[in-house]
Amino acid sequence: MYAILTGHSRGLGSAIAAALLARGIVVLGLARHGNPALAARFPDRLLEHEIDLGQLPALVACLTSGPVADFLARPGPALLVNNAGLLQPVAPLGRQSPDAVTQAVSLNIAAPLVLANAFTAGVGADRERRIMHISSGAARNAYAGWSVYCATKAALDHHARAVALEAQPGLRICSLAPGVVDTDMQAEIRATPEALFPQRARFDALKRDAQLDSPERCATRLVDYILSDAFGKLSVADLRDLA
Repeated sequence: MYAILTGHSRGLGSAIAAALLARGIVVLGLARHGNPALAARFPDRLLEHEIDLGQLPALVACLTSGPVADFLARPGPALLVNNAGLLQPVAPLGRQSPDAVTQAVSLNIAAPLVLANAFTAGVGADRERRIMHISSGAARNAYAGWSVYCATKAALDHHARAVALEAQPGLRICSLAPGVVDTDMQAEIRATPEALFPQRARFDALKRDAQLDSPERCATRLVDYILSDAFGKLSVADLRDLA
C-alpha cells in the first residue's frame, strides 16, 4: 500500500505521515518544504516533492510527468490524504486581501480536487482507492471572520458527497473533520485580533483548559479510520463522533 499526503512537513500532516509510515505504508509527501526528521526515520518509505500546491500550473505539470505520475503507476492499494490548507484570510468581508482569498481557494479547494481527479484516473478501478479530505468543523458551522475558510472546507464536504454518489468501483471517499488539534493553526487563531475573529476567546479557553487534541493522537485515530472497513460508509464525518 502507498499514500500521497499533502502538507506533510509539519503539524497534523507530519503526524499523519508518521502514523502511515509506522504501518509500513510508503508515503509521497507534497509540501513547500521537506520533513528532515521523518526522512531520517523512514529513509526507505518517505518520498518527498517540494511544491507550492497553491500554484496550480506546477501541480498540474507534476501530475502528468513527475513524482506524482510515477507514484500513481505503482501497483497495489492506494490512499490520498488531502491535508494541506490555509486559514487565512481571517477578516470580515470587505477587509480580505484578494491575493489571500485566491491563495486560499487554490490551496484549499482547487488542489485537493485536482489531486483527487488525477488519483482516481491514475489508480485503476481494479485496485482499492481511498481518498480522505481533511475537513473542519468550520465546514458545518459558520464563524464570523472565517467566511473563506468555512466556504473552502464546506466545498470539500460537498465534493465528497457528490463523488460518493457516483459509486465508482473500488473507490471510497470521506471528508473528515479531525476535531480541534494543537497545531500552529491553533496558535495562529489565538494570535488573531478579536476585531477580525470575534470567537477567539473560545479558542483561547480550549488551549488554557487543555481541551486540544495532540497531533499524534489525532493522526493515529485518523489513520486507523482510513484503513478500516468502515471508511467510506460516511462521505462526511467528524472524527470525534466515530467509535
